[in-house]
Parts: sequence; structure tokens; C-alpha cells
Amino acid sequence: MSFLKRSFFSDVLTVVHKELLMILKDKRSRIILVMPILVQTILFGYVDTYNLNCVEYALLDEDKSHSSRLLTAAFDGSSIFVRTATLQNSTQIADILDEKKALLVVHIASGFERLLVNKKRAPVQILIDGRNSNVGSTAAAYAQEIIQNFSRSPAGKHTPWISIEKRAWFNPNLETRWGIVPALTALLAVIQVLSIAGQSIAREKEQGTFDQLLVTPLSPGAILLGKTLPPVLVGLVQSSLVLLAALWIFQIPFAGSFFLLYLALLIFNFAVVGIGLSVSAFSQNMQQAMLYNFSLLMPMILLSGFATPISSMPWGFQIATLANPVRYGVELAQRIYLEGAPFSQIFPLLWPLALMACLGFACAAYLFKVKL
Repeated sequence: MSFLKRSFFSDVLTVVHKELLMILKDKRSRIILVMPILVQTILFGYVDTYNLNCVEYALLDEDKSHSSRLLTAAFDGSSIFVRTATLQNSTQIADILDEKKALLVVHIASGFERLLVNKKRAPVQILIDGRNSNVGSTAAAYAQEIIQNFSRSPAGKHTPWISIEKRAWFNPNLETRWGIVPALTALLAVIQVLSIAGQSIAREKEQGTFDQLLVTPLSPGAILLGKTLPPVLVGLVQSSLVLLAALWIFQIPFAGSFFLLYLALLIFNFAVVGIGLSVSAFSQNMQQAMLYNFSLLMPMILLSGFATPISSMPWGFQIATLANPVRYGVELAQRIYLEGAPFSQIFPLLWPLALMACLGFACAAYLFKVKL
């Protein structure tokens, strides 16, 4: 019995060695496995952010009173708003926004201080460049917060009975990269893991080596398992590169357990590889496998909750995310990294991934057997 076990694992290692040679034998292939992950991590971390560190604005103060100057000082004294123009009349507003000299215009109408003294509503108009709706709405929210803080201050002629203090858990400064980069440990690995697994068997068929592989003493189980481990290892290495970038480059504090994180990533990669091997066994050649992979990849990313909250999706798509392994991988990476979630809290996310991995390999084994 021990001899059979040693023989099986020896067969698996033989297939693993063969697959790794196929992946790593070309210098360009080795570069592709590492460089895109690092470049994409840097781009997502620095470029794909919804935080605004500088909002250029123009001011039109028609009141020119003490109160309007205090409100203006609140904008100029903030660390976000930078005044690029001071307008003299409302006819200049269109040119400022059309030429993108300012993201928004703050318009204080005449009679602003008189309305405040009489304890009446004193409107302040905010005109936004809406060509980029996300950036414009964020800048407007910042401006609204400054105006509300001013209205609650003694300078705004109204002292509140209740003050509101805001605090963000797990991300005190509300930096979007704190949520994006940890999620990339799972998301970025999907692309190449699915590609490598999806082309594994299809490549053998296209090159005519599939029949040669079948006449070897290797069992079908050893072949299938041997084709599983290399993409899983590639995925773990790529996830480790993103993790190192998060810790050293972006200096995002790690609150969880490395053991739990890698356990989640391991199960996640097995689930993705199961899908890839099923696609590969179903495809007749590499072209078909690539087409099927790309057809699956974009829906998996869009339904992962990475870019948009799952709760904001239509009900039918929310149900569809339950069958998407990327959804669980992204959430697990964020919760373990940022929250430090223990095993008891992540188990409801782990068992669906494990079930998907089992179903994926069962499907791949069935299709593999059919091809035999």
C-alpha cells in the first residue's frame, strides 16, 4: 500500500515538473508571470483611487462681507481646496468650467450676511464640472461638509446643541487604496491562474501530446492533480508579490493572520483552477480555451464586489455572485488583512469556496474521463 502511495505521488510530481518546465522554460514567460502583477499593483494602488487630495475651485463672492470672508477662509484654509480664480461676476463661471480651470465654483450671493444675522437660510451655490461624475460628486461632498461646519460654528451665527464626530473603522483616513490593494492579492492572481489552467489540457491536444500522455503509466488522477498544482503555486507566488507591495510600498497595516490569509488564498486558487481545468478539458484547442476564459473573466471580476458594492447590484445579479469564487476571494482578503477576522468569522466564506473547488474538479475529472 505504501508503495502505491509513493508511486502515485511520484507520478504527480512528474507531471508537476513537466508543467512547471512548460511555464517557466521561456524567459519571457517568467517575466510575464511577475512584471504585470507588480505594475498592476502599483497602478491600482496609486492611480485607482476615489480620494481627492487637491480640488481646484473658483470663488465668486458677491456679498463681500465679514461672514463671506470667513466662509472663504474655511475653503482656503482646508488642505484639499486650492483657489485658482476669483471671479467678478456670474458671466465668468461658464468659461472657468468649460476650460477646466476649476473643478467647481463657490458662489456666495449678495445678502449672505444679512440673512445669517436675521437667522434665515443663506444659500451658497456650488457649481460642479460634471464631466467626471464621480470626482465631481466627491468634490461637492467635501464642499458641502465645509459649508455645514461653517453653519454650525459661531461664525455662522448658529451654535449647535449636538456635535457630530465621525470615525472610520479599519481605515481611519478613508484611503481607498487600503481597500483596493488587499483585494488585489486575490483579484490579480485570477487572470493568469485561469489562463494557465485553462490552456493546460487544451495545449496538449493542440500540440498532439495529449495521446502520448495517456499511454504513459501515469494514472488519470495523477495527470489531473499534476496539472492542478502548478497554477496554484503561480497564484500563491503572485498573491505574495501583491502582499509584499501592500506591506512595504503602500505600508498598509496588516491586522490578521498570515496563516488564515494563505489558507484562504490556497482554497481560492483551487476553486479558480477547477474552473480553468474544466474549460481546458471542454475545449478542443488553445484558441477555444482563451475565448472561454475571457468570456468568464470579466463577469467574474464585475460580480466580485471589487469595483461596486454587491448590495448596489440588482437582486438577480446579487444571487449570481454567490456562485462566483472571486467574490469570496476579494472579501476574504479584505477582511483578513484589514479587520484581522478570525477563523470563526471567515468560515462562512471559506466553505462555499471549498465547495466550488470540489465541484470544479469533479467537473474537470468528468470531462477528462469523457475525452479519454
